[in-house]
Formats: sequence, structure tokens, C-alpha cells
Amino acid sequence: MGDLGVDTQVTELGDGRFTATPSAAWEIWGPMGGYIASFAVRAAGAEAEGRRPASFSCHYLGVAAFEPIDIVVETRKGGRSALSQRVEITQEGRPILDAMVWSTAEAPGLEHDETTPPDVPGPDDLPSITELLADDPDAKPPFPFWENFDAKPIGFHRDWPPPGPLPATWANWLRFEPGATFADPWVDACRSVILVDLPSWPAGSRPHAWTNPAFIAPTLDLNVAFHQPTATEPWLLCEGTAPLSTGGLLGWTARVWSPGGALHASGGGQCLYRAVRA
Repeated sequence: MGDLGVDTQVTELGDGRFTATPSAAWEIWGPMGGYIASFAVRAAGAEAEGRRPASFSCHYLGVAAFEPIDIVVETRKGGRSALSQRVEITQEGRPILDAMVWSTAEAPGLEHDETTPPDVPGPDDLPSITELLADDPDAKPPFPFWENFDAKPIGFHRDWPPPGPLPATWANWLRFEPGATFADPWVDACRSVILVDLPSWPAGSRPHAWTNPAFIAPTLDLNVAFHQPTATEPWLLCEGTAPLSTGGLLGWTARVWSPGGALHASGGGQCLYRAVRA
């Protein structure tokens, strides 16, 4: 099990340069993309001078190894109310990720909320994945990544692969472990980055899982809007949909909700299919 606050720490080297070492506790087809993106979030936050994260966008350019990475943060536009930063992550000179980050200062503005949370049971009304599989002594997470959460799935399917196509949706209540919440707004934002990135394949593969398709779908890009902090919410609902998969691309959108029905983050991206050799 990893610790998000510890496992996304960056070490400042000066002049906008940082270093960090990804933890193997976040492995899923290599380091999970949103986890690697979190290092860009943390480095940007270290240079943001008290501003709060507003949006994050990145291109995944390579798969990192669980070895030291190099991070460079460059200010693209600074101001009293908003800051734009470019973040580059490399590993031994090889490009891993390029990101753009907006952060803002607190300011008054117009207020409205027309969001409609999904009609699903809350985390207190659902069993955990551990409880659902308690009678199976051989059950274990398919990747170390999943050991970082207490998970309560919506629409659990015990038999996998399923007997036929399922809707291209995926929803889970997730609580990070061992630390569930973080007061630092930039560590807090990492929770949303990971959760918005998470449901791409779990949602997009469900119409096809019954055929055991010979594909994976690495993520090309990720876009996240931070609406409200999650710092007081241990449980977060990760809700993802992937209604269209065509032309070798899988697009998905995701939203992050708390039990009270507040929308905290939203976003999505595109994945590119790759055939898996037999």
C-alpha cells in the first residue's frame, strides 16, 4: 500500500527544477498515468505562491519506470489573480509528460450550481470490495494500484468476464488509504487527477470485456477542472463514461462527487488502442 501524500513528494533543486521517484505501489500497466501526472501537480504547486489549482491538462509522452524522474516548471503567464505554468517530466532525457496548469487566487464571482449528482447508493450503504469477495481466499487486486483504496463498487459483477456486453460506464466510491484527505490544496488536487484519469479503460472496456479483447488502451491526454476542494471528504465517487469508441480511439469523461452530492472535479481524455500479442 502506498501513501499519496508521501508518494507524490517532489524535491526542489532550484530554478524551477525538481526531482522525484515514483513508487511501485501505484503500478497498473506501469505507473498509473494520473499518479505520474500528480508529480507535475505537486511541482506546479510548489511554485504557485499560495494560489489554488484551477485546471490541469497533460499529454502522456512515455511510460515511466519506477526510478527517479526530472521535473521542470516554467511560468508562462503570471499575474495577481491567475498563473499559467508549463511542466515537463523526463526520465534520463526521455520525455514522459508535458502539462499545463492554471492556478488562481481566491476572488469573488457569480455563484450557481445546476449539477445533478448520480442517483446511486452512498458509501455507507454499500459493501466494500473486500466484503464482496470475503468468501474467495484467492481474490486479490489485479494490480498494486488498487491496494491504495477502500473501494465500494456500484453495480458489482462477481463473474468476470461477464456473459455479454455491459454499458460503457463505471462508478466506484473510493477512499484513499492510509491517508484519506489532505489539507494541502495541491495534494488534495492529486486525488481528483487520479480519479478523473482512472475510469477510461474500466468504462470503455465494459461493452467488450465478455470477448476478452486483445487490446489495451494507453491514455494520450488528460484534462481536469478543479471545481471545489475535496479536503473534507474521505469518500469520493469516481463516475466515468465512455459512450463512443471508434477509429482506434477511446474517449471518456469523468466526474468526482462527494456523498453530499457536490461536484468536485470533472474532465476526461482520449486513449489509443494497442493490440496485445498472444
